[in-house]
Amino acid sequence: MDQKKHYKNLATRSLVIQAIRDFFTGNHYLEVDTPIRCPSVIPEAQIDPVTTEGHFLHASPELCMKRLLSTGFDKIFQICKCFRKNERGSHHLPELTMLEWYAKDNTYLDLMDQCQGLIQFIAAKLTLKNQIRYQDKHIRLDGPWKKLTVEQAFDIYADKSLNTALEDNSFDEIMSFQIEPCLGNTTPAFLYDYPARLASLAKLKQDNPAFAQRFEFYMAGIELANGFTELTDPAEQHLRFKKENHIRKSQNKAVIPVPEKFLKDLHAMPDAAGIALGVDRLVMIFCDAPSIDDIVTFTPEAL
Repeated sequence: MDQKKHYKNLATRSLVIQAIRDFFTGNHYLEVDTPIRCPSVIPEAQIDPVTTEGHFLHASPELCMKRLLSTGFDKIFQICKCFRKNERGSHHLPELTMLEWYAKDNTYLDLMDQCQGLIQFIAAKLTLKNQIRYQDKHIRLDGPWKKLTVEQAFDIYADKSLNTALEDNSFDEIMSFQIEPCLGNTTPAFLYDYPARLASLAKLKQDNPAFAQRFEFYMAGIELANGFTELTDPAEQHLRFKKENHIRKSQNKAVIPVPEKFLKDLHAMPDAAGIALGVDRLVMIFCDAPSIDDIVTFTPEAL
């Protein structure tokens, strides 16, 4: 990529990040800055943390931000660096920029509305009209955005049912190759109500506990965000952490220490919702850049 285009992309990146701050401060969120180097992180089977001198570089500020909610904060956001071992590709970096926000007395349904408002706000700040062009796709930002459940997505796009995919452990493969490429190509899309076994740190639905109050947000077939109505039951969360570590052990991965201080504070956490959004991928789309390498100052290989 030539220097002029790179400069233009970095200028757009700066505008996007400034617009994010304007959006949240304008909606009375407090920007916070939590530690990156932590003695414990979220045990997740699919994410390998980066270690340093007996500590971890966090893959998400989620634990610390929820602990702030437990002490009385009600609307907070953060833009920070996160780290994930062995993640590299056209949409992946081992060091990425993440936006996370959390709000007391909100649910995952509220987050979908906020996510739509944020993207439309950024587009307006960039003086874009109601349409984004990304590669060969024209994505309209006005009007209703698409929402469908995971079960509906399997019925529409996959060659097998959700239950079958869960039973034969092909869920991730079908999501990656059959479902995700179909999402967000004409209008942004929310995929919601994930199976309970994929609840992560989300509450289960009260009216149907087979599914979790979790969603992911897509544009141009690219996953941009992951949001929850947050689980506030320490015992249930501890059980889920143990299950994730059991999976890690079965895959010959290192077991991650359970974040005990987080679990201790979780009992005081109010009902809330939270979301993580990949800033680099979002900038990619606003820049019409085919690779995440095109919108960062330096790639890992250039250092």
